[in-house]
Amino acid sequence: MTRIVAGSVGGRSIAVPAKGTRPTSDRVREAIFSRLEHLDVLDGARVLDLYAGSGALGLEAASRGAVSVILVDSARPAADVARRNVAALGLAGVRVTTETAERYAAGLAARAAGPAASAVPAGTAASAGPAGAGGAAGLDLVFLDPPYDLGEDELAAVLTHLAAPGVLADGAVVVVERSTRTPEPAWPDGLAPFARKDYGETAVYYAEPADTEPTNNEPTDAAPADGAAPSGDTPPSDSVGA
Repeated sequence: MTRIVAGSVGGRSIAVPAKGTRPTSDRVREAIFSRLEHLDVLDGARVLDLYAGSGALGLEAASRGAVSVILVDSARPAADVARRNVAALGLAGVRVTTETAERYAAGLAARAAGPAASAVPAGTAASAGPAGAGGAAGLDLVFLDPPYDLGEDELAAVLTHLAAPGVLADGAVVVVERSTRTPEPAWPDGLAPFARKDYGETAVYYAEPADTEPTNNEPTDAAPADGAAPSGDTPPSDSVGA
C-alpha cells in the first residue's frame, strides 16, 4: 500500500498502477521530503513530477503546501491512475498530462525561450497556460524518477531541457532517483548537483540551478540518512515511476 506521508492529506492511501511502475517507498519519500522541508522549497512551490506513475511524489508535494503540481507520464494506464488519485484526494492545483518526459521538458524550454515556442505542437508544455510551465517565474521543484533502464543519454536530454534559462526558478531543486548500479546523471551546464543519498538500491540526487547560491553544502555520500529505509524496503528496480 502507498500512502501520503504528511500534510493536508497525510495518511491517505493512493492507488498504484497494476504493472509497469516502481513506486518510491513511503520511507524513502519521507526522507526526500524531510530534506525538501529543510531546504524550504515546498510551501507555495510550483512542482513538476516527470515519470510520475501514481503521482505519489507530486501528490506528496501538494499535500505539503505546493500550489501547482503537474504530473507527467507517457503510459496512459499510469496517467489514468494518477487522475483518480488526484480526484480522490481532492487536492487543488494538481493536473495530469499524458506525455513523454522529454517532449514535455522540451516544451518547457521552448516556451521559456519565448517566440520560438510557437513551433512546438499543440498539447505540449510550450502550448499550455502558465501552470504548464510553472508560471512566469519558473518551476521551484522537479522530480524525475525514470525507469532504471532509461538510457543515460535520454535522461541527459531531459535534464538539459530543464536547465534551459527560464524553466527553473532561482533556488529551485531538481530531485533525480536512479539505481545505485547506474552512473550518476550527466549534469548539463546550468544544473549543479549538491547532494546524493543512497537507500538500498535507490540513489537520490539533488541538484540546483548552477547560477544560484548553493542551497546546501553537504558533501556527496552514499550513507542512508534522513530516517530512510534499509535496503530491504527499496522496491524492485524493474519498472517505472513514482
